[in-house]
Amino acid sequence: MRTTLLSATFLLTIVLIAASCTKPKDFEYRDIRDLKINTLGFKQSSVSFELVYYNPNGFGVDLKKIESDVYIDSLYLGKFQLDTLMHINRMSEFVLPATIQVDMANMLKNSARMLLKKEVLIQAKGTVKAGKAGVFKSFPFNYEGRKNLGMF
Repeated sequence: MRTTLLSATFLLTIVLIAASCTKPKDFEYRDIRDLKINTLGFKQSSVSFELVYYNPNGFGVDLKKIESDVYIDSLYLGKFQLDTLMHINRMSEFVLPATIQVDMANMLKNSARMLLKKEVLIQAKGTVKAGKAGVFKSFPFNYEGRKNLGMF
């Protein structure tokens, strides 16, 4: 009887360890909000906004750093960086504050084409440094989605 109980406990422990080692799910993009122009210049402008995401995982994670190049309709918009340690709770929505330094020369060249569109393709390519219990690892990411401009 005792060996059966030990075997059952051992098997349950193995199952729990295997279940906890499943690959983490990617954060789910939800929305962009509070778009603001901080500075407006001929060469460079600064735009800030908030990115809303959802953590579908059953565990929290610490986000340490994000570096990304942002494109609109395959045209380079600017670089997004976040270098702040923040904790993301399990199975919850969270907000990433974002500021992008916009290359105005490239933006002005293509603004007329973008104004005539109802929606644009937004792409972000970069790395995120995240971890748990003080152990961090960099992961590449590649986001692509369409955003309705809603101007006309």
